Amino acid sequence: MLTDDLLDRFLTGLLPLTPVAVWAHGSLAGGDYQEGRSDLDLIAVLDHPVGARTVWRLALLHARLRAEPLARLLHCTYLTPDTAADAERRHLTWAHEELFRRSVTPVTRTELHRFGRVLHGAPPAEVLPPVPDGELAAFVVRDQRDFWRREVDRATNWTQDVWVDLGLLTFARATVTLREGRLISKREALDVLPGLGAPGEVVADIRRRRYGDPAPPTEEWTVRRGELTRDYLGPAIDALVAREA
Repeated sequence: MLTDDLLDRFLTGLLPLTPVAVWAHGSLAGGDYQEGRSDLDLIAVLDHPVGARTVWRLALLHARLRAEPLARLLHCTYLTPDTAADAERRHLTWAHEELFRRSVTPVTRTELHRFGRVLHGAPPAEVLPPVPDGELAAFVVRDQRDFWRREVDRATNWTQDVWVDLGLLTFARATVTLREGRLISKREALDVLPGLGAPGEVVADIRRRRYGDPAPPTEEWTVRRGELTRDYLGPAIDALVAREA
């Protein structure tokens, strides 16, 4: 399996940096992984501060993996035991084929505690503090209100598959988390969306692209799909946020 080969090469290259732990979250841990389509979402905990030399070594590691199949889908955030507890801290991250910094969100932290997959070393419970009551729900509402609702108004985004897919799937997952306190997979989110009033044509389109082998969409459908998605998501997010206010 190409995924296992890439993970083996990544872990082998990371071992000289003495990781305390390496975990998978997202689809790879949650049972909905689609090889070649899903991201490889990883967290690595290193035993020393991430200084300039470590940044250089990590950049070199990822550069050496660039030619590997699926390498463009490998995303990894680097923590240390001393920084792991700070939910607001921005950690060095490799994603979208570049290095930058971002936080480890309450959603990711909750995934790790509930179903994280240990690839190396200590389990998440030994390194990461649990997500406090209310923090997950507060983050989910904030993400819908402050990020996704704003993006709905930017029409140019919504001709792209990734915006349509993530916009609808994230909304469905947020709704279930707020109603039931649990995290669901993207496959489960697709099953939930029709009951939330999402446009059936768009839900079917996402399902075909994620789990089937569809022909490329026409320009006409791409434009229509974006309009349907935005027309649905704007009011749906507004209603969700109002309920949680």
